[in-house]
Amino acid sequence: MAQTKKKKRASLSSFSIILSILVGLALVTVIMGALGVEGVQGATLPDVLTAPVKGFQGAMGVCIFVMVLGGFLGIITETGALDAGIATLVHKLRGNELLLIPILMFVFSIGGTTYGMCEETVPFYLLLAATMVAAGFDSLTGAAVVLLGAGCGVLGSTVNPFAVGVAVDALAGVGIEVNQAIIIGLGAILWIVTLIIATIFVMRYAKKVKEDKGSCFLSLQEQEAMMEEWGMEASQEEADTDDTAEAPHMTGRQKWSLAVFAFTFVVMIVGFVPWGSFGIEAFDLGAAAEEVVSPVSGEEITAVYDEATGSALALEGAVEGEAVSVVETSPAWSSFLTGIPLGGWYFDEASTWFLLMSLVIGLIGGISESRFVKAFINGAADMMSVVLVLALARSVAVLMAETGLDMWILENAAGALAGMSAIVFAPLSFLLYVVISFLIGSSSGLATVSMPIMGGLASQLNFSVETMVMIFSAGNGLVNLFNPSCGAIMGGLALAKVEYTTWVKFGAKLFLVLGIVCMAILTVAMAILS
Repeated sequence: MAQTKKKKRASLSSFSIILSILVGLALVTVIMGALGVEGVQGATLPDVLTAPVKGFQGAMGVCIFVMVLGGFLGIITETGALDAGIATLVHKLRGNELLLIPILMFVFSIGGTTYGMCEETVPFYLLLAATMVAAGFDSLTGAAVVLLGAGCGVLGSTVNPFAVGVAVDALAGVGIEVNQAIIIGLGAILWIVTLIIATIFVMRYAKKVKEDKGSCFLSLQEQEAMMEEWGMEASQEEADTDDTAEAPHMTGRQKWSLAVFAFTFVVMIVGFVPWGSFGIEAFDLGAAAEEVVSPVSGEEITAVYDEATGSALALEGAVEGEAVSVVETSPAWSSFLTGIPLGGWYFDEASTWFLLMSLVIGLIGGISESRFVKAFINGAADMMSVVLVLALARSVAVLMAETGLDMWILENAAGALAGMSAIVFAPLSFLLYVVISFLIGSSSGLATVSMPIMGGLASQLNFSVETMVMIFSAGNGLVNLFNPSCGAIMGGLALAKVEYTTWVKFGAKLFLVLGIVCMAILTVAMAILS
């Protein structure tokens, strides 16, 4: 009897997962709209079909950045400096490769807790995947180092202006003052505790992979893709069995290219950190501005109003006003390249910086014009799947905002929590933020719309508002370790050749443990501080 050949089970791609979520949520809103649920508008076919396009528009800055980054990596790869640098690092760490994991995770976590490092981690997935494969681990280890390192930092945000900063500002807007010292203390506890747990988890897995390649969590297809991209298996096995192997040789051009490569990333990170929020004005020195007052007529006022609202405004009598604007008279010294000082950068400035440094590395590496253009285009082309994932992930948030489902869940859940004791209120609030964070992926957006409601409710019940801020930070941070609508996660995993389903299966137990630990810490804090 002939045996039938078993078909290989293929995991759903990131595109299919996000589209499934988009369609599923659209159906939910349609059902709720048909039932007459107040505050929710059923999604129409145009809403669903245009959501990916609108998502692309909203993600344009990060998409361009990723494409330019791909070109930049294509140039450094063309010089051979990156492969040689990784090989040299692994040679020097022979026998101590495992130490890379806690060091790098701690560094990434600092970025997370101080300024919410998230999209900025995307380029590091590729670098860490290559490094970890060369060190005898796998690309999943590299992805875990970046995602869990920065993610645990964001989960325990201390001075992150995009999470706790926006939350505190939103509370101040409704007249609620908070104690920043308590927020920083709670954030530090969550940050350190979750980071220790995650680091132990990653190191145990990496050690197993190092000792036995068969314990690799990646599927056969993923392993094949990993080795095709960073095929260093043969050289690694030789290095492991030959203690007398000579250190890899690097040319002078490669050393200088690698130095500029590292400098490029350092400047990028410095550019993204909002130094002014920490009282550091070093990068704004030399900047000067003055107020300019201009008269405004009634006709100008009605013209602006009509254009903004699409209606017609009628003013009785003669109306005059003044427009006050701030005009820069002298730029900051660090804005000479992009027009924006370091600390105020976003993706447009980062794209400009990486494009410039691509040219610099091309010159240092001695790459001809034809090779440069080909390498840059090929590098950017390799990133197109990541770009599409980043754009498509935004479509879920677009649809939720248009239908009002996110606010409906938040407002009704907040009403249900009223009247509960602190010990019950804290964990249920945490679970609420876990749910809401799937619908509103942006930490600053979630803080803006939710904190006046949840913080106000906590204040009315005489509960600790500071703990509520950290409940928001931890709940949102936990979800952003595996949220399929988060472009940085889906794009980063795609760069590391790791399927989303693999990541979820790999980290499921860890995510559950982190959630339980966070709920326990926050419940105790709410009970003590209220």
